[in-house]
Amino acid sequence: MQQFKFNKTKIPGLIEIDCFNVADVRGCFTKDYSKEIFEQNEILYDLAEVFYTTSHKGVIRALHFQRIKQQPKLVRCIFGHIFDVVVDLRKDSPTFEKWIGFNLTGENYKEILIPSGCAHGYLVLEPSIVSYKCSEKFYGEYDSGIKWDDPDINIDWPLEKIGGINHLILADKDKNLLSWKRFKEEYGAF
Repeated sequence: MQQFKFNKTKIPGLIEIDCFNVADVRGCFTKDYSKEIFEQNEILYDLAEVFYTTSHKGVIRALHFQRIKQQPKLVRCIFGHIFDVVVDLRKDSPTFEKWIGFNLTGENYKEILIPSGCAHGYLVLEPSIVSYKCSEKFYGEYDSGIKWDDPDINIDWPLEKIGGINHLILADKDKNLLSWKRFKEEYGAF
């Protein structure tokens, strides 16, 4: 049996969580959120909505955020394998402009709690289903993001695991996102 375990990261408020998981001959039982257990660990997190993405190998889901009514997220890969990235956009944070990457799989029962003021994206390393448990609703009119390959952020995406850049799948929406420089000019940061 694996109990909840909360691991702080170098980005303030970004927490890597080992979910509660019990396996037996039938398979397993997993709990990835408990208001009571989170609060016992000094994490105040209320759910507003839950949604899922299903993605093909090679998809990059950019570096998204909401400009207004920011959306803290509890993100877990429930099937497959993704390389998940969080970028700190908070100008007063000691890790402003820094990023951190995580390997989330359907088999490692890890998730990340992403605080307000951070951009989030991931590269799909095998066909995957990802769960988002958000503490704020999604507002399309406030949705924005930063280009996945911005040279100033310089994320080390493991493109070799999808067969190289030629196998990348990118939606039109994600092709036209802001550069890091333009983000700072338009918003200054959060």
